[in-house]
Amino acid sequence: MGKQYSAISKENVDFIGAQKMFFLASSSGKEVSLSPKGYDCFRVLDERTALYMDYPGSGNRLARDISEGGEVTVMFCSFAGEPKTLRLFCDGELVEKADQRFGGLMSGHFGNADPETVRRLALLKVYSVEVSCGESVPLFDYIGDRDRLRDWAVKMSSEGKLSAYMESHAVPKRLR
Repeated sequence: MGKQYSAISKENVDFIGAQKMFFLASSSGKEVSLSPKGYDCFRVLDERTALYMDYPGSGNRLARDISEGGEVTVMFCSFAGEPKTLRLFCDGELVEKADQRFGGLMSGHFGNADPETVRRLALLKVYSVEVSCGESVPLFDYIGDRDRLRDWAVKMSSEGKLSAYMESHAVPKRLR
């Protein structure tokens, strides 16, 4: 059984930073969206706040769920070394490119990323942290990141098409 805490500990921050993959779940009342995530796109800002850098691409469901007042769960689990699963239960806030905070958050926390190739940031307000054993999570070897999404975003940006793509794939509406 997992243990719940009200804040992210230093040990949790170290664990999060060591993971190459995490899962992002969100819901605004109906279906739950669950996506695997990679890249260096997650930061813990303090014991109750995290920041997720959202690249353009698939469904954009996280933005829909946050904009409709839904909740977000971020799950990290170790695929190497000691077993552990960590979940962050959060309320979210979208930080769009037009938001005056966007540039400072990008340069302050994701300095090497090209802001032109990022869709938005999600500021996650953590209200609970759950840590469990992770004993059944299999062991895997990390080979490397897939560069296709970032390469695609860079290409679209250099061709002047990325902004139009992101506008045409704005926050989706619920199907039901």
